Amino acid sequence: MISASDRKEAIMLIEEAKASGARLCRACHILGIDERTYYRWKRMQRECGSVSDRRPTAVHKAPRNKLSEAERAKILEIVSQPEYRDMPPCEIVPALIDKGIYVASESTIYRILREEKMAGHRGRSAAPVHRPLATHKATAPNQVWMWDITYLRGPIRGQFYYLYLISDLFSRDIVGWEVWENESAEHASELIRRATLAQHWLTTSPLVLHSDNGSPMKSATMLETLYALGITPSNSRPRVSNDNAYAESIFHTLKYRPNYQPNGFEGLQEAREWCKGFVTWYREEHHHSGIRFLTPAQRHSGEGKAILAKRHESYENAKAAHPERWNGRPTRDWTLPDTVYLNPEKG
Repeated sequence: MISASDRKEAIMLIEEAKASGARLCRACHILGIDERTYYRWKRMQRECGSVSDRRPTAVHKAPRNKLSEAERAKILEIVSQPEYRDMPPCEIVPALIDKGIYVASESTIYRILREEKMAGHRGRSAAPVHRPLATHKATAPNQVWMWDITYLRGPIRGQFYYLYLISDLFSRDIVGWEVWENESAEHASELIRRATLAQHWLTTSPLVLHSDNGSPMKSATMLETLYALGITPSNSRPRVSNDNAYAESIFHTLKYRPNYQPNGFEGLQEAREWCKGFVTWYREEHHHSGIRFLTPAQRHSGEGKAILAKRHESYENAKAAHPERWNGRPTRDWTLPDTVYLNPEKG
C-alpha cells in the first residue's frame, strides 16, 4: 500500500513533469502507476483534501447471507464435540444431515475453522486422491472383489501378523477378513470360501477377484479354489503399483486410526480383536468419501439410495429457507454413479 506522503510526492513530480512538457502517460509509467490512479489521487486531493487510502477504514454493508453470531457459535460447538472433533467438515456435514440437521455448507465451516485457527488437519490421514477408472466394472455388490494382505507389527522386532482382507469394489464394504501368523495360500483359499458363504453368493453369478502379484494370490491352491467356485481371478499389471488401489486405501485408513498400535500388538489374539473393532467401525460408522460419505454397509445393503435422497431433500429445504446463501447455484450433488470401475488400461 502506497503511503499518503508518497502519493503527494508522486502527484508533485508528475505535475512538474507535465509543466516541463512531458506526456502524462510517460510520467506515470516512470513512477510505476496508472493514469487512472493519478486521476483518482487528484480527485481525492481536490474533494477530500487528502490522498490517504480510505479502503481500510471503509464501512461495508454485511452480506445478506452472513451467518448470525448464534449460528457461528453453534458450528464451533458442534465441531468441538467428541463425536466430530476428529472429522473434517466434508464428513461432519453428511453426518449431521443424516440426523436432519443442516447448519452450514462445508466451505462455510472450513472458513470458520480457518478464522478460529482450528483448520489444522483433523485426523491423521492425508487427503484422498483421485483414482483412475478400471478394466473391471461393477454395477452392484458382489461383482468385483479386491483382496490383499498387509502386515501388523508383533511384540518383538521382526515378528509380524498378517491381515487378509477382501473388499467389494461397488460398495467398498469389507466382505471377509482374517489375521494369521504367516502368509499362506491355504489361509487365503479358506477366507474366500467363507466370504462367499457369508455373502450368500451364487456360483451362477459372475464374480471377479482382483489382487496384486503376491505369491499367495497366484498360487496353484488359490487358483484351484477360485476355479472350483467359478470366480474369475485377476491380477495387477506388472510394475503398476496402484492397480489394487482400493484395497491399499483400506490399509491406509486402518494404519492411521487413532487407536492403531504402531509399536506392535502383544499377541495374535490382540491383533484379531483390534482388527475386528476396525472392521465394525469401517463398515458401520466410517463415512466413506468415495461413496458420498455413506458407510460401506449402507452402500452394500442398498440403504444408500434412500439416505442420499433424504440428504438431497434436506438440502433443498435448507435452500428454500435461505435461498440467498446459494446465490442461484444448485444444491450439493448427492448422486452416485451406477457403475464403478477399477484401474483401466491406458490406451
